[in-house]
Amino acid sequence: MDPVTRADAIVVLGGEHDGREAYGLDLATRGYADTVLLSNPYWSGDKVMKKACAASTAEVEVVCFKPQPGTTRGEAIFTQQMAERFGWDHVIVISWRYHLLRARFVFSECFTGRVTMTGVPRAYDFSLAKWESVYAYQVVGFVKAAVVGCDRFL
Repeated sequence: MDPVTRADAIVVLGGEHDGREAYGLDLATRGYADTVLLSNPYWSGDKVMKKACAASTAEVEVVCFKPQPGTTRGEAIFTQQMAERFGWDHVIVISWRYHLLRARFVFSECFTGRVTMTGVPRAYDFSLAKWESVYAYQVVGFVKAAVVGCDRFL
């Protein structure tokens, strides 16, 4: 994880509702960015996302988006499009700690600015079998990201 510093936007990647939305909004209200991009690949009735997507204030703009494709790559592509539109050059990206390495790689392929990676502040009380499946998923996802790249989607 990187030390969190002021950025143009905070990008909350999709995944389980583990406090990431609230953490991203909290960072914004503490002055780390004026815009929060919330990836919203969930079903339309998702209560957590309905609440988070309605959390804009006078100081913080919340933008919910459905990534295309519905992966970290789609989230990075959308972030790049927003950066081009608004002149951003630095974002904070929030995900699980164990996803940060792969997410950093994907963003380095798809986003031209500086990225600060930070994990959701939480404990991971996983069994050994769960950690094995998490590790395998991340390895396969990393290989896929390296093979697919970003060029054909921009």
